[in-house]
Amino acid sequence: MRRLRACLGAAAAVTLAAAGTTALVASNASGATSALGNRWYAAAPYLMPLDNDPPDPAAIMDATGLKTFQLAFVLAPNGGGCTPTWGGTAPVSSDTAVQSVINTIRAKGGDASVSIGGYGGTKLGQACSDAASTAAAYQQVITKYGLHAIDFDLEEPEYENTAAVRNEIGAAKILQQNNPGLYVSVTTAGTADGTGWFGKQMLLEAKSQGFTPNNFSIMPFDGGFNGAASQTSALTNFNAILRSTFGWDEATAYAHEGFSGMNGRSDTGEYFGQADFQTVLDYATSHHMDRFTFWSLNRDRQCTPADNGGRTSGTCSSVTQNPWDFAKYSVKFAGVTPPTGTPTPTPTPTPTPTSCKTAWNASAVYTAGNEVSYAQHNWKAKWWTQNETPGAAEWGPWQDEGAC
Repeated sequence: MRRLRACLGAAAAVTLAAAGTTALVASNASGATSALGNRWYAAAPYLMPLDNDPPDPAAIMDATGLKTFQLAFVLAPNGGGCTPTWGGTAPVSSDTAVQSVINTIRAKGGDASVSIGGYGGTKLGQACSDAASTAAAYQQVITKYGLHAIDFDLEEPEYENTAAVRNEIGAAKILQQNNPGLYVSVTTAGTADGTGWFGKQMLLEAKSQGFTPNNFSIMPFDGGFNGAASQTSALTNFNAILRSTFGWDEATAYAHEGFSGMNGRSDTGEYFGQADFQTVLDYATSHHMDRFTFWSLNRDRQCTPADNGGRTSGTCSSVTQNPWDFAKYSVKFAGVTPPTGTPTPTPTPTPTPTSCKTAWNASAVYTAGNEVSYAQHNWKAKWWTQNETPGAAEWGPWQDEGAC
């Protein structure tokens, strides 16, 4: 997910001051209303809506049942400044093209997340002066499109810049706090050991700031990988890094771990076919991982016969496939089949109220098993947490124990 982006045109060279808490709940110019389940945002494949011969998302939805798309990439302006643009060239503030793509997806019952960063280009964490101004820039994107999810793709060269990473992680924390329910993923480079030195420094920065996203995802490709076995080995090793960094047990670490693959031929000539995706999918689901995605839908189609297998392309996979073969693995991860209608939800029984525990305190540190009360419910901590509001995120650190 790295080198290829840098060599495919200006925008391709290329996953958060804060604003009020209405960004996710109020309908706006984008027409956004309610969010999908977190599992769908965790399964959203990457799509470049302005470059690399963008496919029609409506056609992909009809063919596969896919509901979510990870739109890439938001960057700082090529000419400098702390305002969000698509690919460094198209200001988010005046955008209509990406808005039209999002409107098409939502009209069919789906939704879109936005990814910031990627390989190359200038990131807002590099251009903005601090975490608050970085967050304010990203808040413009959330508000403009009514987003329920955002991805911080922190990789070369930005993740080698300590100050920039501090701004990005600080911005992510601010956005998470100011947009209740926002699904936040952090994506970084993968290595055979899980992730490299800079990836580990990013995790330590998150720990120091007390920030826990929905997941930390690695990209196990472009690093001497050879099929699914090497990728699942890297995911196992990354799980160990998450455990040692945050003090989580294995299950908790997997619940905060994600996979971001590359379909077909990678930038360095590795090959990942449909069987590899199935193997990694089986690993991800059996270990209850939080995210399974890939780069990219623009590449999820077969090249012409003359190109197949001979080069890495931004518009096709260089392996034998039917259109959208790889998107179907995202649909499997989300746990659905092509939609046939919206089922009526089963009402959840109201629990019998019990006495309330000690009230939750934003400044207190809680560890697994600690109990608090908040909003007339008791909550139990699933892992170490501080200043994470009970119930703010579906996959957050607090387990709802019922009304009190």
